[in-house]
Amino acid sequence: MPAPALWRRLLAEFVGTALLVTAVVGSGIMATTLSPHDVGLQLLENSVATAFALGALILTFGPVSGAHFNPVVSAADWFLGRRTRTA
Repeated sequence: MPAPALWRRLLAEFVGTALLVTAVVGSGIMATTLSPHDVGLQLLENSVATAFALGALILTFGPVSGAHFNPVVSAADWFLGRRTRTA
């Protein structure tokens, strides 16, 4: 199976990162709204929502780009010579 084009991998990383940031911020806002006086419960709600969002994003974008969702990791991966997806 040939590796996806570079523009598709870059787009998948960009969209995945943007959606992950949106999920983390949104889950923080949701947790604050649902449990305004219980910080421990807010952290639990935030972490569970973030974990499920990250899992969905990895399943969606992993086959295209490796699902790094961190520009530093993607740059290091490229610099070290892993320019194509590995099975």
